[in-house]
Amino acid sequence: MPDPTPTAPTRSAQPRSHFNNWISAVGGVLSVGALFSFALLVWIDFTQGDKNPYLGIFTYIVAPGFLITGLALVFVGAWAQRRWAVQHAAAPDKWRLDFSNPSQRRRLLLFGCGGVIFLLLSVFGSYQTYHYSESDQFCGEVCHRAMSPEFVAYQRGAHARVSCVDCHIGSGAQWFIKAKINGTHQLIAYALDNYSRPIATPIKNLRPAQDICEKCHWPEKFHGNVDLTFAHYLSDRSNTPYGVRMLMRVNTNRAGSPAGGIHWHVNQNEKVEYYAADEKRQDIPWMRVTDKRNGTARVFRTEAFKGEPPAAQIRTMDCMDCHNRPAHVFPTVNEAVEKALAAGTLSLQLPNIKLEAVKALVQKDITTEANAPQKIAAYLTAKYNGAPGLAAAITEVQRLYTITLFPERKADWRVYPNNIGHKDWPGCFRCHDDKHKTASGAAVRSSDCTSCHVILAQGKGSEFELLNAKGLDFQHPGGELDPDLTCSDCHNGGIQK
Repeated sequence: MPDPTPTAPTRSAQPRSHFNNWISAVGGVLSVGALFSFALLVWIDFTQGDKNPYLGIFTYIVAPGFLITGLALVFVGAWAQRRWAVQHAAAPDKWRLDFSNPSQRRRLLLFGCGGVIFLLLSVFGSYQTYHYSESDQFCGEVCHRAMSPEFVAYQRGAHARVSCVDCHIGSGAQWFIKAKINGTHQLIAYALDNYSRPIATPIKNLRPAQDICEKCHWPEKFHGNVDLTFAHYLSDRSNTPYGVRMLMRVNTNRAGSPAGGIHWHVNQNEKVEYYAADEKRQDIPWMRVTDKRNGTARVFRTEAFKGEPPAAQIRTMDCMDCHNRPAHVFPTVNEAVEKALAAGTLSLQLPNIKLEAVKALVQKDITTEANAPQKIAAYLTAKYNGAPGLAAAITEVQRLYTITLFPERKADWRVYPNNIGHKDWPGCFRCHDDKHKTASGAAVRSSDCTSCHVILAQGKGSEFELLNAKGLDFQHPGGELDPDLTCSDCHNGGIQK
């Protein structure tokens, strides 16, 4: 009589888990590595002082993305193994891990070593990725390739040691989220290659200067006067040096002293508002100055502007209305050539080189950055064929082109006004032009030149060596000026109008 007691199945006869396969194993290693990276990045996020806005992307988007991918592979492997076992009952073990198989043990050993190395690299790579995301190369050369002209200008600017995210985003999650939401359509436009050329300015949703600029440049900080020297060269055969030394009256915002100087426009006692009739804020027909202490207001308008401006388009003046290119100044070709002449990288011995270098840079035949070197070389060779120093001059002018003009992006100083000063763009004269008056006929207060700067010395040769502490009247090197014209009516950064 047979024994009715059922026998327990042997260990080898028990069905193995469908998760026991190579695909799930790879997914498991990937998941563990992503989990390690996520934990490290979360720790960095909670312990570092100054938040890196891009850290949130890697911590809460990229790392979880790899984790989810790894987990998905785990279940995909189990599904694939189960499906194979159902369809191939005679040979169900296509991807299974078999520790009893010597060949598979060797592969498993290599796989385990590779997995450990992968985990270490995940942690190390996450840490290095975090630091790379802080770099300006990430912003200017990887994340925003469309902004390459701005990146070139940034590297040459006064804020070259300030990180891009410090100005464009700043601290805090709120503005980081706003910046990323706003950047979504820019990313799509860049991927489809249909973004604007040139990129439109001013940026409408830029964070207020009080939140960004005043972290370093606070209004109460006393600057006093700043001594600046401008080295110019005349467009004559001798490339005559012509210097102007100015004492810039930045502010007199000291305890017990009335607000004055250039920074009066953002002083704590008065609020300056204006309405711009154009997108680039170069045409300002209306402005209002309100005394915060007693609430009285003075409204100035041009004679042609009637009625009231739309309330939604009235802007309170801040740092960015004058310092509108704080880190991305596109130098004019005149300025670039004059700096090269002052530095000695462009020889003054070539007759008329100041004028001819400018002409070489703004040739209409130059349509791409690729054909610029050839066109510049051909132009200067035709003018100075056989002259000593020609090769060096060609090389220098070609270099100036790479930092000044970007034809494929249609980006240069001509489309990006710089409101500091008033030589090549209206700048200060947008308001201080003696054409803005109150209803009673009063002009803008302190609209004379000496309210902002005092000319200490000017001229060529020995003339420039004579200092006058009381200030000099400006002497135009080309003769008397038409009082109805402003500087930018003739000067445009290139060949004069």
